[in-house]
Amino acid sequence: MRKILQHRPLRFVFLANMISMFGSGMNSAGVTWYVLQKTHSELSLGLLLVLTTLPAMAVLPFSGVMLDREDRRHIVMLLDAGRGLVILAVALLAIFHPESLRLWQVYAMNVVVAAGFWMFWPSITALIQELTPQEEFVHSNTYLMAGVQGGWLLAGALVGFIYNHVGLGGVLLIDCVTYVASFFCYFAVRSGRQVVVRPELSAEAAAAKAEGALAHFVHEMREGIHTIQGNGFLKFVGISWALFLGGMLTQQVITAPLSDRILHAGAAGFGWMYAGWGVGAFLSTFYTPWLVRKMQPRPAVALCMAVMGIGLFFAPYTQIVPIAVVVYWAVGSARGAGGIALSSTLMESVAPHLMGRVQNTFYFAGLTMQLVLGMAVGYVAHNYSLTAAFAIVAVVFALAFITSVWPIAKPPAEPVAASSPGTEQPAEEARV
Repeated sequence: MRKILQHRPLRFVFLANMISMFGSGMNSAGVTWYVLQKTHSELSLGLLLVLTTLPAMAVLPFSGVMLDREDRRHIVMLLDAGRGLVILAVALLAIFHPESLRLWQVYAMNVVVAAGFWMFWPSITALIQELTPQEEFVHSNTYLMAGVQGGWLLAGALVGFIYNHVGLGGVLLIDCVTYVASFFCYFAVRSGRQVVVRPELSAEAAAAKAEGALAHFVHEMREGIHTIQGNGFLKFVGISWALFLGGMLTQQVITAPLSDRILHAGAAGFGWMYAGWGVGAFLSTFYTPWLVRKMQPRPAVALCMAVMGIGLFFAPYTQIVPIAVVVYWAVGSARGAGGIALSSTLMESVAPHLMGRVQNTFYFAGLTMQLVLGMAVGYVAHNYSLTAAFAIVAVVFALAFITSVWPIAKPPAEPVAASSPGTEQPAEEARV
């Protein structure tokens, strides 16, 4: 794993992610708690989830082509700058004119930030694949997850206490500062414009290009879908990914109410559970390479999905904060390991010039599931039972377990050409 850190571009990417995710963790927890305290309704949290999902779903089908055409570092920097400015505007309003802050403004901020995030995350994953030697994908994903979860760990440990002192405005201002820091980290990754080497155009692609930009764009979108359709193994990886993503994101709707309604622990209890989840996810980076090597990726994913499902099923029965923190620690640990195994499997199975389109297809499926689950779980939690809402999310992870153990042969490995870390690649040579 030390070989990965010898590459300067990757060091800056991992550092940027840790800084950025600290701010994002503060933002996510702060907004969730703010909305819950303003509305006292899980349905409002479900609505927040839906509103942040719809724009992302509109963007994902089209942004995959752009990720495969353009310099992914430039895309990441642009997204960081844009999201930072939006968050700064709401932070200043919350600090200097709190009486003027309205719930719809917080929702609108989250809509813009979420749309940016669902362009950012496929971009950063594709950039990591581009910079990493193929035999180091698991280790590279482990460091990426360590940075991400390290940031969330710090945020989880502090957000409940910081929120009580500085409120939503202070939390958002901290998030804005982290965007500035991560922007400059990505700026230092490399210089110039560099895009992934693309293969020779097929006759069909050449014909589509000759018809015009729109026909060429549509052809490239279809190319990503056809890649998935022709690979049964990749389909099951994608289904597992979508279920994992939908269940993990929907968990946000019910975590704060667990602290509020069952544990009666307020923002501090919410912070402790966030911290437990973050510690588990961070510590998973120390054992995940061994686990993946010992079990192989898909069985490792299955184990992680089982742990997440069982943990969330029993979470509402914990009754006291220390036990809930232990449960969230186990769920976070499984989330970290499962995410690394899934990402590494995807990188090994998809060529770099198709990564943006294939990833975005799976993200679109996961967000579609989140859209349905978010409102359903929020409705059940508010009108019937919070315990039943946790059970619904647990069932989703049970389905992810089944798709991960489903017998399907992996096709023969094809060589995946990744750019050597730190090397320059003129745009003229990278374009067809």
